[in-house]
This record gives sequence, C-alpha cells and structure tokens, in this order.
Amino acid sequence: MTTTFRTGPGPTPAPGPAISETPGTDNRPRLLLALVLTAQFMAVLDVFIVNVAAPTIGSELHAPGSDLQLVVAGYAITYSVLLITGARLGDRFGHGRVHLVGLALFTAASLACGLAQGSTELIVFRLVQGAGSAVMIPQVLSLIQRTFTGEARVRALGAYSAVLAVGAAAGQTLGGLLVSADLLGTGWRPVFLVNVPVGAVLLLLGRRVLPLGGASGPGAARSLDLPGLVLLGSSVSLLTVPLVLGQEEDWPLWTWLSLAAAVVLFALFCGYESRLARRGGAPLIAPRVLRHPGMGLAVFRILAVMAVNAGFLFTLTLHLQGGLGHSALRAGLGFAPTAVVFGVVGLTWRRWPASWQRALAPAGFALTAGSVAGVGLAIRGGGDGGAGLYVAFVGLGVGLALAFGPTFTGALAAVRPQDAADASGLLATVTQLGQLIGVAAFGTLFLNRLESLGAPAAYTSAEALSACMWALAGTASVGAVSGLVLRRR
Repeated sequence: MTTTFRTGPGPTPAPGPAISETPGTDNRPRLLLALVLTAQFMAVLDVFIVNVAAPTIGSELHAPGSDLQLVVAGYAITYSVLLITGARLGDRFGHGRVHLVGLALFTAASLACGLAQGSTELIVFRLVQGAGSAVMIPQVLSLIQRTFTGEARVRALGAYSAVLAVGAAAGQTLGGLLVSADLLGTGWRPVFLVNVPVGAVLLLLGRRVLPLGGASGPGAARSLDLPGLVLLGSSVSLLTVPLVLGQEEDWPLWTWLSLAAAVVLFALFCGYESRLARRGGAPLIAPRVLRHPGMGLAVFRILAVMAVNAGFLFTLTLHLQGGLGHSALRAGLGFAPTAVVFGVVGLTWRRWPASWQRALAPAGFALTAGSVAGVGLAIRGGGDGGAGLYVAFVGLGVGLALAFGPTFTGALAAVRPQDAADASGLLATVTQLGQLIGVAAFGTLFLNRLESLGAPAAYTSAEALSACMWALAGTASVGAVSGLVLRRR
C-alpha cells in the first residue's frame, strides 16, 4: 500500500502549458501517464510480492525470522524516512529528472536483491531499493498534475487510484506464481528480477517522454532539512532493530538502550523541527500541520491501520507456508479477496451517503477487529480455516479500506491549501512507518510465541498466529475508539 504527495491544485507548473488531453493530438501525455503509472505499479507490487516470497527466502538462504522481518521492513525503513526528501528533490531539480534517478536506483537495487547470496546482502539491497522508491514515487502525482488539466486530469487521477488498488492484489498473486513456478531453479529470485527488464524499458522511454528540465515555482527554493532527516532516520532505525532482533537475542541490555535512544532522538527531532519552523525554515514535518484539527487523530489511526495490515500479512504468510505447508501460490491467492475488496471499497466509498461518512472510519476499525479475530478463530487447532477464513478475509478488506481511506482523505481535506503538500507528505510517511511497526512488532510476537511453543508444526503455528490475531484485533479496537478520546481532548 503506497501513497504519494500532491493533492489539490498542485504546485506552479513548469514552463509550458499544462495539457488538456484531446484525442487525435499529441500522444506524449498518454505515454507519460503510462510510464509513470507503470513505475508506480512496480513499486506497489514490490511491497506485496516480497511478503509472499518471505518464507521461501528464509528456507533457501537459511535466514532466521528476524532477517525475514528486516527483508520485508527494510524497504519501508528507507522509504518512510526519505519520502519527503524525495519530493523536495523533485521540486528543486525537476520531477522528470529525479523520477528517472529514483527509477535507476530502484532497478539496480532490484537486480542486486535478485542476485544476493545471503540474507545480510538482501537486507542491505532492500534498504537501497526503498531509497529508490522514495526518490521515484513522489514525482508520479506531481508529473500528472503538471501535465494534465480539467477532465483529463480527473481521468489520470482515476487511473492512478486504480493502480494503487490493483497493485496490492496483483502483488500477492504474482509473488505466489513466480515463487511456485521456480523458473530455471531460481526459487524466490524472480520476485526481484522481474523489475529489471521493466525498469530498463521505462528508463529508455523516460528519457524521451519525461520533462528533463530544471524546476521552477516556490517549491524549488525549499531546503532539504538534512539534520531533520538524520535525526528521524536514526530514531526509526534505533526503534526497528531492537524490535526485530530483541527476541532472537533474548533482549540484552543494548536493545533496551537502543529503544530509549530512539525516544530521545525523536524528541530531539521534534524540538529541532519546531525551532526550524520558527526561524522560517522548511522542516521535514511542519509543526503547524500537526496542529490542524483532526490531524493528530488521523496520524494515530493511519499508524494503527497500517500496522494491522502489515502485521496481518506477514504473520499469516509465515503460518500458511511454514505451519500449514501451503505453496506460495496458494498463499498468495488466499490473500486476493482482501486486496480486491480493499481496492473496490477504496474506489467507491466517496459515493456512499453523506450521512455515513463520519462513521466510516470507526466502523472500518471495528470490522477489522472482528475480522482478524475471526481469522484467529478459524485457524485455531491447526486447520486451514475453511470457508469461514475467506469470509473473514473479505471483511478485513472492507474494514481496512474504510479505516484508511476516509481517514487519509478527511485529514487532507481539513488542511489549508498551502499546507496540502506538507500534510500529504506527513501522512505518506506515517503510512510507511505504520507498515514498518506492524512487521517488526507483530512479527516478533509471532516468532516469539512460536519459539516458546516448540517446533513450527501446524498446531503450534496456529497457536502463535492466534495470539497475533487477538493482538491485532486489540490494536484495531483502539483505533475504533480513538476518535472519542482524541476529539474530547
């Protein structure tokens, strides 16, 4: 699940008029849209495709559970930390030019991931791959808004939303298909290598289609806030590493010191951002955006829903393939109902009656809580869950879509137009951080419970997963009632 930056009318266009697409005229806008949406699809696909391949990666590379967590979460670490900086690079140096740089980095890192000989190499290259996405993806929506106007822009944004929705479902299915096919005995490697030819073609076409000139407009003068970037990146890393490695290392002193240091550095980051804003600088996260009514609630809810989503996908994948012995393809197809329903609801909830809109997010969290609890009940005892499992999957797709979509959209609608880009950047970063926390926290809970119960047979794996499902249900329940608490405050 990936989000990007620009909302509203967008920044001041680069020299030259925006294009209102007309049939039979210049095809360049269509080619540009196809190119950037293919890149967007590839990045969304990569988040979900690797999740399905994780058990096979662990088996073939003899990687412990903590390494698998870092393979999945490493992408989100650099993506979340560098996302806002990537957007500002586009503002300063030109969105087309920066998009190609990010695409080249993403493609090269995908090749390196596919050729990695050990889990440590793979983790490092996943971090680089996330950095490539953070540079590439913020440019997509900016390029759309600078290229299209009027009805053409509406159609382009509709295609953009469809790519986000379809990418999740396609990632689960394609990941399972590629791993199960075991092309030429390569096992999991095609889930990364599939990006290489696609990325190479996009790079060749991009040099002809994308605008490669410099930037203009007010965004070009914004600084990158490198001190803020270092403080945020350090605090996120100091939080993630002990969460992932603590269980395997039996929680030594350094893990607790690291968690404490993460809190201290995050406090320093908040203080530095506030001082920078008062001096008239361009902080990574503008404090005035956080003070908008409802923004604090939106940040909390997005963290919660994305943590539940990522934790659910990661732990259930480990159970289906490791505990029940399902193939990667069967596991990927099993997740398809959740992803498809998420996409359908995410594209249609705005058309529902206006009187429902305020209740959608709390109802989504409540449905999510009930659905993950239903998954825990369906798989208890080591069975495959039967039809009840797929009913819970569908309910989860609806719940996640309602918890996320109205929250994200409502928060952006409440901010002033001049703060829209900063607010969108903040919420996009929070989205990735939520996924990172979900994999680290709930993945650790699953692996810790599995180890305490004994060998990863179907029954013990089901017991470990059941504990995670109840923890996920509790987190979603907190999201459901959070509005009552935070609005009152």
